[in-house]
Amino acid sequence: MQWLNFLLGIVVVEIATIIFVLLYGDSLAQNDTLRLAMPLLFVALLVAFWFRWLCAYSSKEAQEKIKEKFLKERENLKVNAQKSQTKIIKQAQQDIAREAKITHAKANFKLGMAFAGVIAVGGLFFVAQMFTVGLMMLSSGGGAIGGYWLRNRQIAHKNTKTLEAQIVKVD
Repeated sequence: MQWLNFLLGIVVVEIATIIFVLLYGDSLAQNDTLRLAMPLLFVALLVAFWFRWLCAYSSKEAQEKIKEKFLKERENLKVNAQKSQTKIIKQAQQDIAREAKITHAKANFKLGMAFAGVIAVGGLFFVAQMFTVGLMMLSSGGGAIGGYWLRNRQIAHKNTKTLEAQIVKVD
């Protein structure tokens, strides 16, 4: 729609030229051309300033649109970066938790096998009529298993409290 303003300016200059030529009529001589050129130059100068203002206004308007588009794009990039950062952190935490679970399971298996071995050797000593050594092996293996079970239970209870505290903090 900007072109309508420029077209209107051109039409105004054309109409002013026609009016001035008709006003002076047939009396245009060599000296009268200056009298005709001065008002036409003034009208052309006014229209030139009008065109300059229109161009400045349209360029400011275009700059504002571009700036607004840039700010929206920048905000979208920030939001996407934050989302991807959160996703990466969450994935890393899940990977760490999975690795810790696997490591813990392997350690539990090895420890269980070691305790089973100690209890089996204690039972073997008991059967071989080495009652004192067998009883010591069985009681130490049982005590170790009981201590390990108690420690795991305390850790699980502590983790449950931590999760409850985190849930309370988020709400």
